[in-house]
Amino acid sequence: MSRIHFHQTIFGPINSRRLGISLGINLLPTNYKLCTFNCIYCECGWTEVEPDTEVNFVPATEIVIQLEERLKELKEEGVIPNSLTLAGNGEPTVHPEFGAIVDGAIALRDVYFPDARISVLSNASKLEDPAVLKALKKVDYNIQKIDAGTERTFQLINQPKVPITLREVVDSLKQFKGNFVVQTLFLRRELDGVRIDNTTEEEITSWLALMKEIRPRRVMLYSIERETPLRGIEKITKNELARIAARVEKMGICAEFFD
Repeated sequence: MSRIHFHQTIFGPINSRRLGISLGINLLPTNYKLCTFNCIYCECGWTEVEPDTEVNFVPATEIVIQLEERLKELKEEGVIPNSLTLAGNGEPTVHPEFGAIVDGAIALRDVYFPDARISVLSNASKLEDPAVLKALKKVDYNIQKIDAGTERTFQLINQPKVPITLREVVDSLKQFKGNFVVQTLFLRRELDGVRIDNTTEEEITSWLALMKEIRPRRVMLYSIERETPLRGIEKITKNELARIAARVEKMGICAEFFD
């Protein structure tokens, strides 16, 4: 299985399906994945390192210095990013100085590319940390993952490496009072009698009920684009995604899909 690891702290910009021209900020180790989830579709591969492993994180001051150097280069090159995106090789909010990095990114964005958004791709597993919650409330595009409508499918798809339930994720997200974005990857996979499918009517109905409960300002639906760590996952069609998006829109929530 091929794995995509970001071997630099600042990478790109890359063309993102969801974020446009995105300059990546990898808060995690550059040679392996560090995450609180072990999602079966993750382009970074399986989570082989336990979340409580001692890690030598790049200090916030160094990350901010590297970010400013890259922003200066982009300014000189005439490249205008749409987003400065905190993501990388796993879950960015595990960095112990996550809040300081968010503050630094916002300050630099305001100087060099004031029209760019500060985005974070997260799985909502660290929202019990007041510092993480406070930092996420500051970003323009606080993108949180909900890939299932039921607990069983949540555990099968996301395979948390920390003790957390779908209900805990949902209740944590209510703290944003709707000022966040949900991203959901739809997939199907069956092997040896085990079916993993968040596109069934039961799953979609349950997932829609969660969207109604938390009412995010936007929902992003997408399907797999690259090789996945678990083989045999089926790519969901554009038409299927469009039908689900239409049901979200009927609830008065903005939805967009990417196949």
